[in-house]
Amino acid sequence: MWRRQDHHSWIIRGTDLQGNEVREPTKTTNKAAAEALRVKLEKELLDEQVHGKKAVVTWDQAVESYLENGGSPRFLGTFDEETGKWSGLMAELIGVPLRSITQKQMNDIGNKLYAGVLPETLNRQLWTPFIAVWRHAASQEWAEPKMWIRPKTKVKGTKVVRLKPKRVGSYPVEYETAWRFIKGCGVANQTIFTILFYTGLRPIELFVMETTQVNVPDRWITIPKSKIGEGRGVPIHEALVPMLTDMVENRPGKLVRTWENEPFTVYDDNGGQMKKAIAAARLRTHVFDVAPYTARHTVSTELVVRNVHPYKKDQILGHVADDMSRHYTNIPQPPLIEAINTLPTIREWLDQDWMKNPVKLVGRRAQTLKKAEREAGALAFIGWQTKRVA
Repeated sequence: MWRRQDHHSWIIRGTDLQGNEVREPTKTTNKAAAEALRVKLEKELLDEQVHGKKAVVTWDQAVESYLENGGSPRFLGTFDEETGKWSGLMAELIGVPLRSITQKQMNDIGNKLYAGVLPETLNRQLWTPFIAVWRHAASQEWAEPKMWIRPKTKVKGTKVVRLKPKRVGSYPVEYETAWRFIKGCGVANQTIFTILFYTGLRPIELFVMETTQVNVPDRWITIPKSKIGEGRGVPIHEALVPMLTDMVENRPGKLVRTWENEPFTVYDDNGGQMKKAIAAARLRTHVFDVAPYTARHTVSTELVVRNVHPYKKDQILGHVADDMSRHYTNIPQPPLIEAINTLPTIREWLDQDWMKNPVKLVGRRAQTLKKAEREAGALAFIGWQTKRVA
C-alpha cells in the first residue's frame, strides 16, 4: 500500500494476475481498515481470475452499469446525502454478490418493504426493477439468466373478483371517448394524447423523445432504450403524418412541449406539468377515464380486436426484445406499419387545425369554463368517484 501525501489516505497499489496495474483508493487514514480493504480486494481479484466476473459482481455494481446504460432508477431506492444510506431495494442488496441472491431472499425483501400491498403493486415496485437490473447483468455475463417467480395477480381457475377501484390509466377506452376528452385540452396536451393514442408509446418515451428519432417519410420512430433496456422501433399511424411532419421540420430538440413551448420536466420517470391540465379537462368534458397511460392500453386492446397477430402487437408495444427484433430497431417494418394503421380514426379529430400546425398553435389554451359548466362537471366528478369506489 501507498499513503498519499495530500489527503493522507491509503491507496492500494499493485498488479493483478494478468500483470495489470491496480490502483484503488481506500478513502481512509486508518491503516488497519485500509489493510482489511486490501485483503478483500485481493480475494475479489483472485475469485474473478478463477471463477470469472459472475463470482464477484455485486448488486450495486450491476445497478450502476444498468443506469449508465440508460436504465430507469425508478423504485430502486434513494440515497440520503445526510446519512449516507440507501433506502428501498438498494438498502437491502447493496454489497450483495449477484450469485448469492435467491428467490427466498427476494420474497423476504418483498414482505419487508411492501407488506400488505396488492400483487400488482409488488410486481411493479419490486420485481420489475429487480428483473430489469438482473437482465442487464446477465447480458454482461455477470449473472446467469434466471426465471424469477413473481407473485400471481390472479389465482388460476378461480372466479373471485377483487373489489377495488380501477386506477385511471390501467384500462382502455373507446376512441370516441378519448376524442371527447382531448377536445377539452389545450393544444400542447392535445398533441401529446393524439401521439400516444396512435402509437401506443409509453408516456415517458414520448416526454424524452427528440425529433431526430422520428422518421416521418418511412413511418418509423426509433427508441434507443426502452423500459427493459433494449432499443425498439415504433410504427407511425397515417393520422399522425401531418402533425409529426410539422413538429420534425419546425421544432428541433424535444418533440413534445408544454403550452409555453418548453420541454417537459421528467420527475421519477413521469412527465410533470400535466396533472392540473388533465384535471381541468376532465371537468370540462365530464370524461374521467383518460390519463396518459390509457392510450397504451387502448392501442393494445384495439389491435387485439382488429385481429393483429399477438407477435406484431407485442413488437409495436415493446413487449418483445428478442435478438431478431433488436436487429430491426432502425429499419421500418411494413407489417407493423400496416398493423398500426388498423386503429380507428375520427374525421373531426383529423380535421383539427392543430393536427397540421401543432408548433405554431402550441400556446393555445383550452377554453375557459362557464360557471354552470364547472358546477355540472364537479357534480359529475363526485358521482364518478362515488361509483368508482362502490
